[in-house]
Amino acid sequence: MNIQAMMKQAQKLQKEMTETKSKIDSMEFIGKSSAVSVTVNGKKEVKKIQIDGTHFDEDDIEMLEDMVMIAVNDAMKQVDREIEDKMGKYTQGMPGLF
Repeated sequence: MNIQAMMKQAQKLQKEMTETKSKIDSMEFIGKSSAVSVTVNGKKEVKKIQIDGTHFDEDDIEMLEDMVMIAVNDAMKQVDREIEDKMGKYTQGMPGLF
C-alpha cells in the first residue's frame, strides 16, 4: 500500500470517527437508582436529574437536583481535563479521540 492510499484511508477513518462521535454526542443516556434518575448526553454532560419526592422534602428537591447536576458536571470536566493533560501528547492531530 502506498503513502497516498494510506493517507486516503486515514482521512476516511477520521471522517467516520467524527461522524460517529457526533451521533453519540447527540444521544441521551438515563441512569437510574431507587430514588434518582440522571439523564446525560454523549458528551458526558448531565442534562437532567430527577429525585423521587417520596424520599425527600418536596420543597428541597429542585434545588437538590440542580446542585447535584452542577457537581456531577464539574467532576466530568475534571476528568476530561485530566485525560487531555495525560493523553493529549498521544492524540495530537487526532481530534475527538478522547
